[in-house]
Amino acid sequence: EDPSLERHFKGHRDAITSVDFSLNKKQLASGSMDSCLMIWSMRPQMRAYRFVGHKDAVMCVQFSPSGHLVASGSRDKTVRLWIPNVKGESTVFKAHTATVRSVHFSSDGQSLVTASDDKTVKVWTVHRQKFLFSLSQHINWVRCARFSPDGRLIVSASDDKTVKLWDKTSRECIHSFCENGGFVNHVDFHPSGTCIAAAGADNTVKVWDVRMNRLLQHYQGNAVVNSLSFHPSGNYLVTASNDSTLKILDLLEGRLLYTLHGHQGPATCVAFSRTGDLFASGGSDEQVMVWKTNFDAADYGDVLKTQKSGTSMDGTHHTLQSEMDCGVHVKKTKIRDPGRSHEQQEEEISLTNTLEHIMGQLDVLTQTVSILEQRLTLTEDKLKECLENQQKIIQNKS
Repeated sequence: EDPSLERHFKGHRDAITSVDFSLNKKQLASGSMDSCLMIWSMRPQMRAYRFVGHKDAVMCVQFSPSGHLVASGSRDKTVRLWIPNVKGESTVFKAHTATVRSVHFSSDGQSLVTASDDKTVKVWTVHRQKFLFSLSQHINWVRCARFSPDGRLIVSASDDKTVKLWDKTSRECIHSFCENGGFVNHVDFHPSGTCIAAAGADNTVKVWDVRMNRLLQHYQGNAVVNSLSFHPSGNYLVTASNDSTLKILDLLEGRLLYTLHGHQGPATCVAFSRTGDLFASGGSDEQVMVWKTNFDAADYGDVLKTQKSGTSMDGTHHTLQSEMDCGVHVKKTKIRDPGRSHEQQEEEISLTNTLEHIMGQLDVLTQTVSILEQRLTLTEDKLKECLENQQKIIQNKS
């Protein structure tokens, strides 16, 4: 079943710049050039909240991981944190000296990273609402900045035609990807944290491995790509383009799955829900649209299950990590609509069979590493707890 339009929200008075779902999918936030932030209820007949506070266009919005806060960045040079309820109270963060184009929470909800036309990327603490530090090696506007899923890295995209990878702890730039033919409008981490995707003004989407720093996939479209979002399974990528279309790319097959028409004029932003069964898009037509993904149910739910079994019901492989480790997908892929010759399919099947064995083994390794990482985290937490208790005992004695 193809993706289908589910809901349609009208209320903004200018182009939509950004959309994001809350964790429970009950709410959808949108930012617009009309200087307002709107929170839409996904339940029918429920009213939307319009938040007024920014003095100029709202360029970006994002829900915190818990869904209790919404961050927004604006052309008025400020970042605001909102409580998404009737009162719509907000606190203001000021440190940028130009338009703020991007806001993103770390997955633990403790930090916020922002990107601005003042050529800097800034990191803030959410609870103390304090500015922590700047990353300033870009030599032009920074359009987008994102934390890696584990919060250790930050990726940023700039009009200086580079995508930079930063170590959050050392605050050093550890790599610059410069292979772009133009400005980079949007960048994000794959859910595994092993690669990034960048949307370009040169009509391309490029996927890079951040461990080997090499290009894995290259999709050539026919219009500027404004925004992209990874499906939580990591198997798909949705893009929003100036030709008014949304495109869904199958990252395992390395090809275009669907082209969706809905917006009149450029599609400016797109985002999957946290579970991946919905995605939202916004356009310069002032409309926010919510789409049902309708992918195969096998792609949902626990990606780890898929990693364990190595293959899904239909025999196709469902982990990007292992495929990328094998370097299977280092090829340029022209965007084309489905429909391949019989010989191509035969070749692909024999290749799939040959790789299946390697995949299986890699999956076991991936699984083991993931379990070890979880154990390590638990151990670290326990250790922290012990130390804290020890300090308390010492304080009580003294």
